[in-house]
Amino acid sequence: MSTTVATTESPLHRPIRIRGLELPNRIVMSPMTRTFSPGGVPTEEVAGYYRRRAEGGTGLIVTEGVGIDHPGAVDHPDVPNLHAPAARDSWRRVVDSVHEAGGRIIPQLWHVGPLFGAMRDVPETTPMRPSGVWGDPGVTSYSQDYVDRAVTPTRAMTESDIADVVAAFADAARTSVELGFDGIAVHGGHGYLLDSFLWASTNRRDDAWGGDLLRRTAFPVAVVRAIRGAIGDDLPIVYRFSQHKQQDFTARLADNPEDLGTILSALVDAGVDVLDASSRRFDAPAFEGSDLSLAGWAKKTTGAITMGVGCVGLGKSLRDGRLAGGTVESVDNIDELERRIGTGEFDLAAIGRLHLADPRIAETLRGGGPLPTFDRVAHESILT
Repeated sequence: MSTTVATTESPLHRPIRIRGLELPNRIVMSPMTRTFSPGGVPTEEVAGYYRRRAEGGTGLIVTEGVGIDHPGAVDHPDVPNLHAPAARDSWRRVVDSVHEAGGRIIPQLWHVGPLFGAMRDVPETTPMRPSGVWGDPGVTSYSQDYVDRAVTPTRAMTESDIADVVAAFADAARTSVELGFDGIAVHGGHGYLLDSFLWASTNRRDDAWGGDLLRRTAFPVAVVRAIRGAIGDDLPIVYRFSQHKQQDFTARLADNPEDLGTILSALVDAGVDVLDASSRRFDAPAFEGSDLSLAGWAKKTTGAITMGVGCVGLGKSLRDGRLAGGTVESVDNIDELERRIGTGEFDLAAIGRLHLADPRIAETLRGGGPLPTFDRVAHESILT
């Protein structure tokens, strides 16, 4: 089943400039973990996978999460990294291939923090946690076996741990620039390391890295400042944040717009250019009393460029789709996406699963072709 998209003079196809980066449209490939890089090294198939999205007209490609050079950063051997010499050589080929196709690409730097061990049990490595706790368990798609293991407290991060991780983010950003990437993305949501410092359930510190809401921003702010120092003033920084956590999908980072503004303004002041508002639906109201989305509130409270993500062209969220275990039918919500971008509620649209179903989704949207149907088995199990 497919849904036909009407051809319009869409705000999705207007150019935008972010620092020194010119994008031809507002369509962004959202980062999606693929685990197709054996030993952390992207293959030629990975290069072709990203190139095809550039050939299809996507304005900006954000790569899957890329592990920084720290022992607790990622817990799967096939998640790519940036520090191994072979991985650096391979990423250079990926970047060159995307550029040859006329595309723009940035890596999403990733440290899983408290969620280390969710993809693969690595008992010899201690997860990095602000206060040694995993977070209060709630609604989650993790197995009970993993949750039972994860809730066992570990040691809290030390000052040395914090300094090492900040330096590793900066080193990864510096390497990215050397390899020719067009900017930097940072995963700061979903209960991973940076988010865990913001979330009161996981950050119970009473030192310079914890306490009230503003003090809990200190670690992600330090990471952003280190990245900005490493890459200079011309390239953009995209920062993904979220209300929900993988420990608990009902958790909230901020209970009201004022608290959200406190957190996000600190990040923007540190050097973030684009706030990537990760939510289960791009059009879901973030707070009671308004239909403004999370990306909309991020823009309203900071004035920064913001990006909406979640269920573009689809009827089920990522979590619900996985629980359903199969096909997710197309839903034509593109008009609503265009309306919100057109009114200035947010500026960019991150599209995930439709980029797996159709490498040329940007071209499809421009031409009014039918939206593809996403099939989890077919589209997540191979690189197309």
